[in-house]
Amino acid sequence: MIPVNSVLEVGHFPEMMQAEINRRFTPILHPDPRAPAPEGHFEAILVRSNITLPETLVRQIPSIRMVSTCGVGYDNLPLAYLKERGIKISNTPGVLNDAVCELAMGIMLGLLRRLPEAQELVKSTAWSKGPFRITTNLSGKRVGIAGMGRIGQELAARLLPFKVRVCYSGPSSKDLPYTYIKDIQSLAEACDVLFLTCPATPDTDKMVNAQVLKALGPKGYLINVARGSVIDEPALLYALQHKKIAGAALDVFENEPNPNIAFLNLDNVLLTPHIGSATAETRIAMTRLAVDNLEAFFNQQPLLTEVKN
Repeated sequence: MIPVNSVLEVGHFPEMMQAEINRRFTPILHPDPRAPAPEGHFEAILVRSNITLPETLVRQIPSIRMVSTCGVGYDNLPLAYLKERGIKISNTPGVLNDAVCELAMGIMLGLLRRLPEAQELVKSTAWSKGPFRITTNLSGKRVGIAGMGRIGQELAARLLPFKVRVCYSGPSSKDLPYTYIKDIQSLAEACDVLFLTCPATPDTDKMVNAQVLKALGPKGYLINVARGSVIDEPALLYALQHKKIAGAALDVFENEPNPNIAFLNLDNVLLTPHIGSATAETRIAMTRLAVDNLEAFFNQQPLLTEVKN
């Protein structure tokens, strides 16, 4: 049971998610994270992972003891301050794996086979003037996954039926039937398609730089369903503009929802608006887990999916 007036909901939640929240308890709404905190004795904050929770807002509410973020990422939170104050954090891992992996596979295949361009050829009636361009197979390719966590492992399982060879990078090797390559540059050099599924941390910030893109090479493809911050975007734009890599499929960007307009003028990209988890089933599951964590907190039980900050 979540006490009345005890949870501050920060930022906007889509209607479907808000309905699920309202079914479980009644939060105090605070749509603008930059606005002063409302009056009240709040013990917890509920926020989505695509909304930056300002440290200044949390500082205004000394009674806060827990933050429940609805999403697997938590780089939107003032982690240092929360750790300093001993404020608990929960996220929603696991429940969005299927949706994110499905999108990653979809945009990768769309990029290799140029599906948006192919549809436009048919819809514009230009097909009658000549055949579509020749594209490239996935089968037989070497596929690298940077970040072999929950999503990375499920992505690898989906890739194997396509007759590819999988390798991966990360902080350490895991007991998995794939080739481990410690650093991202060597991984890029060893693969034809490079997926990014790693968390956004200081260690992964801008890890895909000019050297990594050069290692991926003019026949290599980059797929990002992690965070925009893991790529040096100016370096990526240069590589795409000068055909230093074959193409990129991007679901995430540095400046969302207003990505660099230079991406919009390229013919070797496939762009989606951060929709990895944007299915009805997944968003409801994420909302339920975020609220379950709140209930566990108020019932003085261990959080279901606590972030060890």
